[in-house]
Amino acid sequence: MNSRRLHGLVAATHTPFRADGSMDLAVVERQAEHLKVGGVGFVFVGGTTGESASLTVEERRLLTQRWSEVVPGTGLGLVVHVGANCIADSRALAAHAESVGAVAISALAPSYFKPRSLDVLIACCAEVASAAPATPFYYYDIPVLTGVSFPMVDFLEKAPEKIPTLAGLKFTNPDLMAYQFCLRSGGGRWDLPFGVDEHFLGALAMGARGAVGSGFNFAAPIYRRLLAAFGRGDLESARVEQFRGAQLVQLLVRYGYMGGAKAVMEMLGVPVGPARLPNTSLDAAQKAQLRAELETLGFFDWVRA
Repeated sequence: MNSRRLHGLVAATHTPFRADGSMDLAVVERQAEHLKVGGVGFVFVGGTTGESASLTVEERRLLTQRWSEVVPGTGLGLVVHVGANCIADSRALAAHAESVGAVAISALAPSYFKPRSLDVLIACCAEVASAAPATPFYYYDIPVLTGVSFPMVDFLEKAPEKIPTLAGLKFTNPDLMAYQFCLRSGGGRWDLPFGVDEHFLGALAMGARGAVGSGFNFAAPIYRRLLAAFGRGDLESARVEQFRGAQLVQLLVRYGYMGGAKAVMEMLGVPVGPARLPNTSLDAAQKAQLRAELETLGFFDWVRA
């Protein structure tokens, strides 16, 4: 089984759409080029940022297929999110991800019919992971969106018996106390990429080695400098970069994060198109206002690679 750990920056990529709402897979090559220049090491395809809940299963297969064709030679590792409310759909997506050479798969919990216990959650994950028996599996813990919240330290203690391919967690939760316990579970054996951009420095202080973030699509140079400053013990510089990331999150949330982030990608020359409903997109006036606010912050200087 591939054991490549998700250290450094893992960009949770956008799914590119045309104005009519159809996928525009020709843009994937431009996305990959942009992320490589920005110093990203992995792509996390079809997750929350990828609007997976708004994609059909076939669209998700086609998206993964296209990324698998583009990443060879770029140095980018392909991680595929395969979670869905339907376990059979998740299994099909997991098997497909393995067949095209994904370095890892990840799945969030079913969230309409929610697992009522930790054991049921583990059983769901085991079903999905077993469809890709040669590929590392990361449980995607994002309780704020799934409404499924169990202690992840307990998951890490109980799940390996049922999920032999378990590699760790995509920990999208700002609870740094819980994160510390997870880092120490199993004698530190688990890979725990952190998933909340605006708390990344705090996670590094706890022991994080990598992160999965939507902000790495358009602000990777900020987070690369943050990592470098932390690595050399320059906490003041690291705090400056972290605050820049926090300011970006705060600004984009005001516009509707998904539509705002996609508009920023367009400004950077990567036209990933609009968001799909129920996410919303920015109109021309909003885009102009957002650009002006980004210029006032100094964003376009911050992200020069």
